[in-house]
Amino acid sequence: MRQYSPDLTPPWKKPAPVPEVPAEPGLVVEEPGTGFCGAVVRCEAGTVTLEDRFGKHRVFPLEPRGFLLEGRTVTLVRPAAAAPARPARTASGSVAVPGARARVARAGRIYVEGRHDAELVEKVWGDDLRIEGVVVEYLEGVDDLPAIVADFAPGPDARLGVLVDHLVPGSKEWRLAQSVTSEHALVVGHPYIDIWQAVKPSALGIAAWPEVPRGQDWKTGVCRALGWPSDNTGAVWQAILKRVGSYKDLEPELLGRVEELIDFVTGDGGA
Repeated sequence: MRQYSPDLTPPWKKPAPVPEVPAEPGLVVEEPGTGFCGAVVRCEAGTVTLEDRFGKHRVFPLEPRGFLLEGRTVTLVRPAAAAPARPARTASGSVAVPGARARVARAGRIYVEGRHDAELVEKVWGDDLRIEGVVVEYLEGVDDLPAIVADFAPGPDARLGVLVDHLVPGSKEWRLAQSVTSEHALVVGHPYIDIWQAVKPSALGIAAWPEVPRGQDWKTGVCRALGWPSDNTGAVWQAILKRVGSYKDLEPELLGRVEELIDFVTGDGGA
């Protein structure tokens, strides 16, 4: 027994397939039956509305092979539904505010120990800080932290937040932080020897930050262990900074402390 296709139309009589084209607004097509040529202004279930160059509208059914596009027969179809737009995010993960202007700077400040630390804070939290009107200044060191805080004279309308490197119990930095007693000043820190360690190794394509023997300069030791140029650690840091795209590339021990400082400086009484 021979098997026959239910479609007995000879192949040479079957119409050639034509492309399906989404009826996107602005697409110019022609309806061959009427010769009406216009741009798509609306596409609804089963119909498409065209507007010609004189502003006249015509509604046509969305039928197979129903239109000409640049002289070629096409089938118009409804465009795929656009996914709901997600709110844009800043590098810190906050919802971006399009067109927002920087707020007039508060009297309060955030001091960050180290230039590299300040550059990293600016890159990830810069948009948020400008909207909040928070200025970040970097400290070359914290050996004189009590005097620095006293000179700033923090108060209810001028809070001071300080971010310190290697703030672990028993360290010099820990003792200095404990000496700051003003209720309008907050000293926090991350546990890392250097801010480089706050960048996740995965963001840099390395398995882990290498161990550096005590007594050896940490940055130099890291560069030598990883085969990076050790004679220009500043250039190495800039290369690292370029690999930081957002908060996702940073360790949570740093993220939490910076957010804590921003909340403190911008909280009630910090305006």
